[in-house]
Amino acid sequence: MKQSSRQENIIYLVMWAILFVSPILSMYISIVAGERSSFEWHDLWYVWQKFLVFLGLFLIHNFLLAPILINRHHKVGYFSLITVVVACFALYQCTTRPERPGPRHEPMEQQMPHGEPPMKHEAHGPRHSHMRPPVIVGEHDIVATVILILMFGMNLGIKAYSKSRNDQRKLAELEKQNVEQQLEYLKYQINPHFFMNTLNNIHALVDIDPKKAQETILELSKMMRFILYEGDKNGVPLSREMEFIRTYINLMRLRYTDKVTISVELPTEVPDKTIPPLMLISFVENAFKHGVSYQHPSFIYIKVDVDSKLTFTCQNSKAEKPNQEKGGMGLVNVRKRLDLLYDKNYTLNIDDAPNVYSVKLVIPLNRKQDSELARLSTHGAQETVNTKLYPS
Repeated sequence: MKQSSRQENIIYLVMWAILFVSPILSMYISIVAGERSSFEWHDLWYVWQKFLVFLGLFLIHNFLLAPILINRHHKVGYFSLITVVVACFALYQCTTRPERPGPRHEPMEQQMPHGEPPMKHEAHGPRHSHMRPPVIVGEHDIVATVILILMFGMNLGIKAYSKSRNDQRKLAELEKQNVEQQLEYLKYQINPHFFMNTLNNIHALVDIDPKKAQETILELSKMMRFILYEGDKNGVPLSREMEFIRTYINLMRLRYTDKVTISVELPTEVPDKTIPPLMLISFVENAFKHGVSYQHPSFIYIKVDVDSKLTFTCQNSKAEKPNQEKGGMGLVNVRKRLDLLYDKNYTLNIDDAPNVYSVKLVIPLNRKQDSELARLSTHGAQETVNTKLYPS
């Protein structure tokens, strides 16, 4: 984004530099051609003053008005403000137009008889015939207004092109990020230690509670199926994501004693919305990895609230010697993924207190993402994952 903005600003800088230098070159060519004897700085400053007015309006449009249409897509607000700006500019042009003297009529002399002095009178019509009504809008005013509108259009075109290039760059980065993350999910998200410990617990349950062991195997199978077939999609139903988290926590409960207090509040009914798959599980896994102590009482508190936005809260105690198992994406990669998917339309607050680690994530559920971006990113990630996992 910064590189694209820098290139755009360089284009504007070059264009305005050429515009301000052009009167100097024109005057120099006139002197060389013999049409002028010297630089007329007064005329040059007069032209630059006009250019400065256009430059000021350009800066206002570029940094304040154009983003309203290009970034926020508020057409009514943008065109309303543009109408006001153009009207004010037209009024300024009319009120600052230099006055032009009206046509002068020399009086004609009429020779009088008997040597009387000649009598002067107007050449045509009455004495006030040279008084013409002032021009409200002149040709130069119309031309200047049209130039201003074309300048705004040029600015919009460049910004739209710059944004399109930036979106393509983000798309390529998102595709690459998706591929890397899907492979990371398959390898580490639910790490081998978790599966081994869960299988050991299931093995113990076979003799103690065979029915419970069968249910646990089914839950583990659901998780594996979700990771393999849903983890590489751009969005999954919110209900499926909640079910995955609930299953994950239920399996993790098998590993710990009553010294670990696990409190979970997940909504049973959720709206028909989608969420990027395995977005929340990284925080849950991090809580179990670093918040559980086998020697001292510890706790994990997880809560999800859903309305127009999804609010995810996770708190856990901090173990003296946290689990050193490898796995998960890491919070740095999670934040990068959030930046790619939601730009600045999300909130992630992490509080690393001495005894408690807290995470609060707020993401929109009704955000209208670009369908083409979603389709291409999903297709690119799926195709690359399939190529790497199932080579022909």
